[in-house]
Amino acid sequence: MGIELDDELVAQLRESVRGTVLLRGDDGLAAEATCFNPTIRHDPDILVAARDEGDVVQAVRFARANGLPLRIQATGHGSEAPISGGLLLITRDLDLLDVDAASRRARIGAGLRWAPVIAATAEHGLAPVTGSSTSVGAVGYTLGGGLGPLARSHGFTADWVRGFRVVTADGELVTADDTTHPELFWALRGGKGGLGVVTEMTLELVPLSSLYGGSVFFEGDAIEDAFRAWTDWAAGLAEEATTSVAFLRIPDVEGPPPPLRGRSLLNVRFAYPGDAEEGERLFAPMRAAAPVYLDFVAEMPATAVATIHNDPEVGGPSWIRGHMLDSFDRELAEALLPLIGPRAESPFLAVEVRQLGGATHRDPAGGTAVGGRASTHTFSSIAADPTTFAEAAPVHAEAIAAVLGDRVSPVTNINWATDLDDPAEFDRMWPPTIASRLAETRSRWDPERVFPFGPA
Repeated sequence: MGIELDDELVAQLRESVRGTVLLRGDDGLAAEATCFNPTIRHDPDILVAARDEGDVVQAVRFARANGLPLRIQATGHGSEAPISGGLLLITRDLDLLDVDAASRRARIGAGLRWAPVIAATAEHGLAPVTGSSTSVGAVGYTLGGGLGPLARSHGFTADWVRGFRVVTADGELVTADDTTHPELFWALRGGKGGLGVVTEMTLELVPLSSLYGGSVFFEGDAIEDAFRAWTDWAAGLAEEATTSVAFLRIPDVEGPPPPLRGRSLLNVRFAYPGDAEEGERLFAPMRAAAPVYLDFVAEMPATAVATIHNDPEVGGPSWIRGHMLDSFDRELAEALLPLIGPRAESPFLAVEVRQLGGATHRDPAGGTAVGGRASTHTFSSIAADPTTFAEAAPVHAEAIAAVLGDRVSPVTNINWATDLDDPAEFDRMWPPTIASRLAETRSRWDPERVFPFGPA
């Protein structure tokens, strides 16, 4: 049951914006509010699909004047939970992209996914420190920190942000960087939400035209041996290289490449942004660990970074449970195999372990609000069959969590969170000192909670 909005005020809002304004029940609202995960359906009182920053300003002022909570959906993978009531602001059309090769910086609008950023910067021999999927929204991903294929060599994507343009709770457009509103700048690099509407970010780029990377697949009897080998090999890997591993159960349906369909596989990913010969030497132990089914690790252009993880580019139903870990070793790998290995009765399409360390453990000069820097690994379980979402996936995830036990970090990065409305889970998104500082910053910039974020 929503609220009644004054027709005259809604008409005034429609007159003041270039974009689209839709009320609950209007044709087109569901299409405007669609998510990457179609099982998530939003039901706002009013939706504003902004065309420019001016529209964002008007939407924020309207929400504040009418006592409406304002939530944001940009692009990419969208929300992880349904949004009900209030004003839903869509920033998909804020697609500014300006690359300054001389300063190695890119201005990136809130509506852009990584793919066009990667393509445009590659023309200058540069690259963003990007996520594993090019279909993820660049700004939304970065606000939570951002861990991608170059995590160990280059850190969190948020470490490379040099400024934001933000519409604040009072409807003012401000710049936040290390000299102008530095506290807001600190909070936006990892604090995720409740601070304002980011319309644009400025990202420092890295000189990178190629890297040695990709993925290999193991099947059948080779899977468990390769997983054990990965666990030992990764523990001694140079921090300039980043690796992850995923147990995959690919359904026999249209969509996946034919060599993968209907198979249980182990996928080992690798990225080394350096000399190809050295990268090949570093990866050689994994090629020797067990018979390789498919091998796609080689020197590649930086524009092919998304092929390392091969995350889906088209949305679909998903249920995800994520953790960060303080350690991962052979003992834990052996304990997990009965639950996630090729002989397990598992509802998960993918179970992934990413190795962190190196640059992810180092906060850059000036600091950020990124949570999870102390962790050594991430752990994710992903189901894609909606019939498993209510019972089978949660039950199996709890069994896995019991095995992970006290390896689970006390802090879980916000991008790995599942329920921000749960006070206990929300409290685990940042170390206590960062969480306290974030709460103070949110209270200062949004004292009326125009941008509700976390438990009420």
